[in-house]
Amino acid sequence: MNKMLKSSQLMAPGSLVKAPGALSRRRFVMGAASAMMLASLPFTQSVLAASLRKGLTTLSGKVFDLSIDYQIVNFTGTDVRATVVNQSIPGPLLRWKEGEAVTLRVKNNLDVSSSIHWHGIILPANMDGVPGISFEGIAPGETFEYNFTLGQSGTYWYHSHSGFQEQTGMYGAIVIDPRDADPVAYDREYVVMLSDWSDEEPESIYAKLKKQSDYYNFRERTLVDLFDDISANGLVNTWNARSMWNKGRMSDRDISDVTGYTYTYLMNGNTPEKGWQGLFRQGERVRLRFINSAAMTIFDVRIPGLKMTVVASDGQNIQPVSVDEFRIGVAETYDVIVEPEVDNAYCIFAQSIDRTGFTYGSLTSDAALKPLIPPMDPVAVLAHRDMGMNMEGMDHGSMEMAGNGDKAMNMNKAMEGMDHNSMQTGTDKTMNMEGMDHNSMQMDTDKAMNMQGMDHSTMQMGTDVNKTMNMEGMDHSSMQMDMNKASVTGLGLAGYGSNNEIKHVSSEFGPQVDMRAASPRSGLSDPGIGLRDHQSLYKRRVLTYADIKGLTPTRDKRQPSREIQLHLTGNMSRYMWSVNGIKFADAAPLELEFGERVRITLVNDTMMTHPMHLHGMWSELETGDPDFIPRKHTVIVQPGSSISYLVTADALGGWAYHCHLLFHMPGMFRKVQVNNA
Repeated sequence: MNKMLKSSQLMAPGSLVKAPGALSRRRFVMGAASAMMLASLPFTQSVLAASLRKGLTTLSGKVFDLSIDYQIVNFTGTDVRATVVNQSIPGPLLRWKEGEAVTLRVKNNLDVSSSIHWHGIILPANMDGVPGISFEGIAPGETFEYNFTLGQSGTYWYHSHSGFQEQTGMYGAIVIDPRDADPVAYDREYVVMLSDWSDEEPESIYAKLKKQSDYYNFRERTLVDLFDDISANGLVNTWNARSMWNKGRMSDRDISDVTGYTYTYLMNGNTPEKGWQGLFRQGERVRLRFINSAAMTIFDVRIPGLKMTVVASDGQNIQPVSVDEFRIGVAETYDVIVEPEVDNAYCIFAQSIDRTGFTYGSLTSDAALKPLIPPMDPVAVLAHRDMGMNMEGMDHGSMEMAGNGDKAMNMNKAMEGMDHNSMQTGTDKTMNMEGMDHNSMQMDTDKAMNMQGMDHSTMQMGTDVNKTMNMEGMDHSSMQMDMNKASVTGLGLAGYGSNNEIKHVSSEFGPQVDMRAASPRSGLSDPGIGLRDHQSLYKRRVLTYADIKGLTPTRDKRQPSREIQLHLTGNMSRYMWSVNGIKFADAAPLELEFGERVRITLVNDTMMTHPMHLHGMWSELETGDPDFIPRKHTVIVQPGSSISYLVTADALGGWAYHCHLLFHMPGMFRKVQVNNA
């Protein structure tokens, strides 16, 4: 089926040739990657202006009445039933004040059970809104009253935690104003809520993925690609590369499960045809509060012509970072400050990670000005590093598209001559470390290792050590950890990440797991697939987790008493997702002792990007500075990589812990139980 609008169909401003059929709107979104002006959209100026004036409804105070209802909506030319809060998509923006107690009376007018989870809010377990863990849910016709006191400020959001209701429109924004003066100076602010919409029932989407995991992926390699590969790499190399991918039953084009083929991408509930608009006056500093409330879509955000200063991550203030672009995982939030100039219309551009669509808004001093929509970036292709394989110093030409899964770890025919054992520590031949006892490569390394110029991220230390520790010229023999028991257990110091080896437990072996990362890299300094070369190609600085430092000092400076290593696992061709190879229905709870300080290391044994969300407690991301550890509620784990964060178990009760990609959640989910000692 032809899903892409051909360039020949893009006409002069004011006209657009529509392809026939129900998917004509999506054909526009996917094909409008060329530099199309807003004027070419099929709306009159008056209708367009009216649509641009639509924004989020704001409710403020201490007591709120919310209703969950069905509503007919039309984003694509087809009337579809949605699930909404207070009759709108997104639901109303809730404005709260730090230190105040809020009451929210939620009435369920659906014919099925429902719920609302307050994402990123620290509250009692029975107020968290997760059916089966926090409470039983809100039965049809019933009202549930949430009560909790706000001990934080910042940008957050809320959504249903029942079934797939979130995909059908049940989400909204939260802004909590600080009790004291805001450390971030700004003159005007806007919430920018990104989401994805499909006219298909989410249950239908999930069923299709279970039957055919690449159902929505129309960018698989073709015969033309085969001839191009043969021309570039030769027949033998191309054959070996294709064989490795095929043996692993994997695809290097499998970036997203659900794509722009069925999704319409929204900004504050506006489609790309309508756009969203925010106004500003001369000299103003504008705060944009970005929230990714999508079900399955990770977005890459930029504003051509404007630098963005990132001042908050997941509601928590951070040391300001100037960037041109950032990736925002599902459920993450970022606050940025921009200083636009008058007589301009800036395009707030959010493209999907797989480049199958985008949404946008405009920031302008004049409502009549129209922004230029930039082209989408080239489509990325997965590589060895996304399989957790360290291939540096090897012949990439012959292994550009190596497969994964069990076969990926035993590709003797295509990779003969490699010492796979040396890959377990992330080392490679470029480091001149053959014959070394890699088990000794912990934080007690010594001067015998010439570490200048070395890729320290391969040491599994959980951070970009070159950048944060300035190790050149250091006497590593003096780097002893006798200051605490981390030196005994091999945990590594708080703030620097895990120092333990990656171990695959027995439950990871079986038909439910098709890949195990042999040498996962730290994901801290990696911008991510599709963004890694943007600095060199486009002079666009991309935010990484390594850039994020807390604005205020670390609150809990204790060392971790233990480490929990969790592997994000799956069988992509069968669309099976799990943690440590065990799906949620069969998994025992993760037990924490109240008050303990633990490290959680996540290892992504898949080629998908997973945004992991721990309810009820902060995930304190170890970015290399123990004095300013940033707090997050959702953490992206890149394909074939690892990442570590600290958790203070200060919230009694049962909590959800899961991947926030909606259709991964049924399997990639654990209950966390915090008990008294």
